[in-house]
Amino acid sequence: MQTSRRHILKLLASASISLLLPRLATAQSYPDRPIRLIVPFPPGGAYDSLARPWAERIKPLLGSIVVENIGGAGASLGASAVAKARPDGYTILLGGTLPHVNEALLKAKPLYDPNKDLDPIMQIAVGYIGFAVHPSVPAKSLGEFVAYVKANPGKVSYGHVGIGSTNHLTGELFKSAASIPELVQIPYRGAGPVITDLIGGQIPMGVVACTPQSLGLHKSGSLRILAVTGTKPLLAAPELPTVAQAGFPGVANESTYGLLAPAGTPKPIIDKIASTTRALLSTPEYRQFTIEMGFEATPDSDPESFRKVLADAVKFWEPLVTKLGLKID
Repeated sequence: MQTSRRHILKLLASASISLLLPRLATAQSYPDRPIRLIVPFPPGGAYDSLARPWAERIKPLLGSIVVENIGGAGASLGASAVAKARPDGYTILLGGTLPHVNEALLKAKPLYDPNKDLDPIMQIAVGYIGFAVHPSVPAKSLGEFVAYVKANPGKVSYGHVGIGSTNHLTGELFKSAASIPELVQIPYRGAGPVITDLIGGQIPMGVVACTPQSLGLHKSGSLRILAVTGTKPLLAAPELPTVAQAGFPGVANESTYGLLAPAGTPKPIIDKIASTTRALLSTPEYRQFTIEMGFEATPDSDPESFRKVLADAVKFWEPLVTKLGLKID
């Protein structure tokens, strides 16, 4: 009986090793062809501005990356294409807070399960949102803006890039924290129209991403950023107050951006993408690039910490989404 048991155990061990060896061999030779990086938004946005420089700069470390924009359905189409792809490391996603929160909380009929169908690789950057007003608005702080809204009930509005966007959620979070339900939200289709109408005076406030464009317009006086959503000063513009400094600590939040792969992608492949990306993010040149773009690089991230960041984002936004009864499909 003992001999038979040992024999069975040896057979099981041999079978396990034989199943593992092809995956290890694949990981060791990875990548031997271009990697497809899916950006789940149209060209030109924040995700695109991170994806293409990463793809270009990672090439000497990892190999050729082909960036493909698959926009639509609030990032669902692109993200679901990755979730359903073969888990071999040759199709990965630049995802983050917005796609993850949208699919987890805002979809009545989600196309995939963001927690089960995607494996986090690592976070590559965080970004922040600014509360910007037209120069004609007589408010130099968020507190003064709240007083201005209350003095003009129903007459003051803010623009954002679209229903369900982090900008929209941040605007509604601010309204709740400041007890100004009379602040009217106006959805746009993208950041460009928001900025155009803001500097043109068609809307008094815009909840906008902190990008070179918005920061440049602030410095030129074309708009005025009253506060940013970071918990610490923005590296690209440390003179701007945070929402906590402005008296609204509960509005603090960050937009996270990172790489994800189809669930079941071999760990050695996940680790290889993460380690090469970490090496890139740690270089002074790349860190400075992200600062100039309004982001902050996150070289200390890993698969598990990124998983927690995404889970925490869902927990953070769930009460507001539930309160608003918000669905985007």
